[in-house]
Amino acid sequence: MIKQLNVSDFPRAAEIIRTSFATAAKELNLTEQNCPRYVAFSTNVQRLENQFNGGWYIYGFYNDERLIGYVAISKVPDTDNVYEIHNLAVLPEYRHKGYGKKLLDFCKEKINELSGIKIVISITEENTVLKNWYTENGFIHTGTKKFEFFPFTCGYMEYTV
Repeated sequence: MIKQLNVSDFPRAAEIIRTSFATAAKELNLTEQNCPRYVAFSTNVQRLENQFNGGWYIYGFYNDERLIGYVAISKVPDTDNVYEIHNLAVLPEYRHKGYGKKLLDFCKEKINELSGIKIVISITEENTVLKNWYTENGFIHTGTKKFEFFPFTCGYMEYTV
């Protein structure tokens, strides 16, 4: 079941994000020292509260009443009905069961309900498994950008609703 989270859920949500993104960090040799702004190291309750207070829609995926997944949606500022999906995450022990796809499909439906016409995401470009997964789910690659504060390249993808 997917439902909107509230502030009391944020400690668990932050833990899910950090734990889920830690697997990619390990594969890419990212550490808190060489990449402190990476989501696995920078997510905390205050950050989620700020996003929530900034108008983000924040959801959790529950398996038998246990919060095991997370995703957030925000409207891209100064655009006509473009939304961004943030930090789609499923705890490692619950992966490969279709829960990530259920979260993604939920986001597509929710953004359609909000009159969204396009969904954008940013990923770690070097994470080819993730990039391929989004491609298999209808996203197209639109470009890359290198930031000096990340030791990896940011990849950008989009989906037309």
